[in-house]
Amino acid sequence: MTLATQTQQHNAETTRATGRLDLDHVRELADAAGRKIAPLWPLDSFVAVNPYLGLIDQPFSEAAGYLGAIAVERTVMDHEWYAQRWRDGRLTRAHIERAVEHLGHPVGIETVIKALEAPHRSSTPIPMLVEMLDRPGAAPISIFVVDQISHFLAAHFDRGQAIWSAPDENASLYTAWREYTLIDRSARAAGLGKARRYLQDVPADPIEAIAWAIETLQLPESVHADYLFAALKSINGWAAYCRYRLWGAELTGGSNKDLTDLLAVRLVWEALALKATDSAAIRRDWQREIERHHEAIAAAENEAVIDEVMLTATEIAFRDPVIRHFRQASPAAQTDAARPPVQAAFCIDVRSEVFRRHLETSFPGARTIGFAGFFGVPLAYQRLGESQCRTHTPVLLNPGVTVADRAEGGDQAGQELAARREQRIGNTLSWKQFKLSAASCFTFVESAGLTYIPKLIGDTLGWHTPAPPPDQAGLSDEERARVHPSLASEADLEARVGMAEGILRGLGLTESIAPIVLLAGHGSTTTNNPHRAGLDCGACAGQTGEVSARVAADLLNDPAIRDGLVGRGIEIPADTRFVAALHDTTTDEVDLLDLDEGAVDRARLDELRQALVQAGDLTRLERLVTLRENLSDSPADREAARKAVAHRGRDWSEVRPEWGLAGNAAFIAAPRERTRDLDLGGRSFLHDYDWRQDEGFGVLELILTAPLVVASWINLQYYGSTVDNERQGSGNKVLHNVVGGLVGVLEGNGGDLRVGLSMQSLHDGENWRHEPLRLSAFVEAPAEAIDDIIAGNETLQHLVGNRWLTLLRLTDEGDVQRRRGPGDWVSEAV
Repeated sequence: MTLATQTQQHNAETTRATGRLDLDHVRELADAAGRKIAPLWPLDSFVAVNPYLGLIDQPFSEAAGYLGAIAVERTVMDHEWYAQRWRDGRLTRAHIERAVEHLGHPVGIETVIKALEAPHRSSTPIPMLVEMLDRPGAAPISIFVVDQISHFLAAHFDRGQAIWSAPDENASLYTAWREYTLIDRSARAAGLGKARRYLQDVPADPIEAIAWAIETLQLPESVHADYLFAALKSINGWAAYCRYRLWGAELTGGSNKDLTDLLAVRLVWEALALKATDSAAIRRDWQREIERHHEAIAAAENEAVIDEVMLTATEIAFRDPVIRHFRQASPAAQTDAARPPVQAAFCIDVRSEVFRRHLETSFPGARTIGFAGFFGVPLAYQRLGESQCRTHTPVLLNPGVTVADRAEGGDQAGQELAARREQRIGNTLSWKQFKLSAASCFTFVESAGLTYIPKLIGDTLGWHTPAPPPDQAGLSDEERARVHPSLASEADLEARVGMAEGILRGLGLTESIAPIVLLAGHGSTTTNNPHRAGLDCGACAGQTGEVSARVAADLLNDPAIRDGLVGRGIEIPADTRFVAALHDTTTDEVDLLDLDEGAVDRARLDELRQALVQAGDLTRLERLVTLRENLSDSPADREAARKAVAHRGRDWSEVRPEWGLAGNAAFIAAPRERTRDLDLGGRSFLHDYDWRQDEGFGVLELILTAPLVVASWINLQYYGSTVDNERQGSGNKVLHNVVGGLVGVLEGNGGDLRVGLSMQSLHDGENWRHEPLRLSAFVEAPAEAIDDIIAGNETLQHLVGNRWLTLLRLTDEGDVQRRRGPGDWVSEAV
């Protein structure tokens, strides 16, 4: 019987079940449940995402209680973590008193202090039926359901890893799963042998299937919304990947139904399990638990109120030293009007803060600048010989321009080089498929396995150079040097001048522009690391910042564009040269790119190169302390540090090549003079901004609506992965297995797709390297301008108003004020 015939022969029971529920209402419920899930980008464009993104319209404590009651998801550390800070004096009574005052929660100081020594109470989640069906000594039905869905989705979304493709690649997710499950006999092992028979009666339309499941389960209407969300949270990783597909589709004006289809799959399994086991006792027990669900939410929210006080007190303890520095420093310091010898722009990434600090020490007179790593060029990048473009812009934005690789020697040379690259990549893929095929895998190992011994030894000892990034795959070093990213022809001169103006105004470079302006994107060097993109530039959608830096430098060096900028009030000196660079955050080496040395003052360039080397040495020494390698500032130890970080990047067994953005806790948008003498310990996103040069506050609006939001995403992903790594992190990196090509990872050989960061990215084996704090954002700008921008942006209203970050303002008089609400700023007591 075909699927179409089955669809036409729905029995009367199915018709009655779906007929009682309004399908438009069911569709709305499904959509609302799906939008509470945060998206998960695939591995080749992995970016940090706020795991609470779908709940930011709720105050933090309410969302925390809700998540606890839905999925036992923790949103703060265990009480013992805060108690340890209380015992060693890092957390004081004064901090707790101020936290209670800040939050306005109806809770006493002594209640919070007493709770510090009490064990953290777990919430009672809304019970999924398949979990109630699990019995000791039998195969867990709940695990089977997740594994069955996960294995199916790995094949359905496969991007070239699987040797055999799914039978119908064009079928919708729900349709493909239904066809697959109708012939899948694995349910018998879990005691669900009758499920296939009942599946024939399930509607073929996903919305009707959701309605059928709700009716079959006899869910009370009061829990419909929560149960649908809980169903998605039970398969959260794959739900997050489907949410990413919806995000991408909507960003370009389209739509995607995978998330709704996945919800239908998960709910249908609930109903099938109930019908296949037919246990009246379990149904009664489950219904009793469902009826107590709202009581569980209320209890969880009460606990979350006390938890938020502990968290806020810890954040206050972190902020106080920073606030004291701002108050002691010269308020609203003006930038020196003298022309500096070098200006160096780095990404606002917290790792750049350390390097910038040491570069300024190594090159007196040089000025560093913090700016989003895509340098204001929202581009889509087309690699040589490829038809598809890759986004190199914050995932909040749509690319505005296309950049394509061009080879030296004209179109004919480019086509020949592209053909060679495509052939090499194809040969590599064919060889890999041959090695892994069922027909050759055993004979291949026996006949050719010994020839891999030198490679195994080299990889183990870190002798080999890491594989090149995807941008450079299939090209030799000499060929790579002949390829340059260039703006597509559709960007006319006026548009290019506009882009150049945006870059310069964003950088604050409208006057006193140095002879050398370094535009340093950043990337990383790691081996055997599926989450490599997570160490690259988040503002470039998980790619390195190399292409963005090169395109920006080309724009600003173009004589025609410079002529056009004069009419817009910006005159770049004739001797100024913009130099693209790439900062490797694993090794802290900086490579200068596309450098025309004849156009730059040689003595000044040599001085810059020497300063970059020295800054790299000092940065490595500072970072290696956190990696348990204590070295001094001697020439021998500098060389040892250089070798140590390089080895970490090459070592295929190294689970901590660098700490990434661990420790991030603050965002500062102010003139560099505010922070120049402050050691922020690599914990702050630094964005240069001078409101006095920002007529109309357009740059401020861009900073608050893009870089600040991205920084909050990063901060909350590190936060969520730390406070609940089991549900918001990806577990043990050693156990990761890539699925679906580059879709994501499983921990081991089954279970749900993992989200977030691994334990090794956050913990050194003995202590946490990330302190989970919500972002403290310091902005130097008039209060009215900040309030106006927040009033016009819903995301900012949620993030600030619902306490997902704390917003503070640096005043011209040297004060620091905290925003309590629209137009309500209060001086922060320390």
